[in-house]
Amino acid sequence: MPQVFRLTIQPRRVLLLLAAVALGLITGCGRLSGTDSSEGVKLYQQGNYLGAVNSFQRALDSQPGNPDCFYNLGATYHQQAKLFGRAGDLETAEQYYHLCLARSPNHPACQRGLAVLLVETGRSPEALEQLQQWAAREPNNAEPRIELARICHEQGDEFDAENYLVDAVALDPDNPRALVALGQIREASGDSRQALANYSRALEIDRNQPTVVAKVATLAGDTSAPVIATAPAGGGASYPPR
Repeated sequence: MPQVFRLTIQPRRVLLLLAAVALGLITGCGRLSGTDSSEGVKLYQQGNYLGAVNSFQRALDSQPGNPDCFYNLGATYHQQAKLFGRAGDLETAEQYYHLCLARSPNHPACQRGLAVLLVETGRSPEALEQLQQWAAREPNNAEPRIELARICHEQGDEFDAENYLVDAVALDPDNPRALVALGQIREASGDSRQALANYSRALEIDRNQPTVVAKVATLAGDTSAPVIATAPAGGGASYPPR
């Protein structure tokens, strides 16, 4: 499995705690282009997006049609569009995302990236339709349900958001993203006991979640009163490389 690097591309609003979209660059576009892909990731992390694009393009040249290479290019142009506000970069990012999905329709990172882009450009119905099609193709995959929940949450539809997350946890009981997102919805609705159970289970799976540790400590101290989740300021938390 290729290693995925977490980036800081975020939706315009904080959606679900620790379940907001975090896009990742994929280091392996095939054996022949792995060096260029790895170099592209390093350049991206240094903020050298032009250099990253050039490296990812070389990787694509040596492995024509590789969906991971298309995705890496799309994610880089997407980040440039967010930082510099260039409409052309956003259009290019969308084109690369579609090229990736045309070759790998269930590509998880690209599905997330395109859904974020569609929401950011005021096309939430298209994002929902895209993710619903992904969920239909992969009925046993929790990830499309988590992303559907994120969009429902953004639109204020907490009922469907919770149902999608319940389905996601049923499919993958050890998915910390789904558990934390479900915990946040339940915490916000005043169901602090169930939120505590969801957060605690997420920490059993992944202890490296400082915000969730703090929430568990708070909720464990008073499970009789609701504690409303406080979203990170300024567009959400960053996700470091992993």
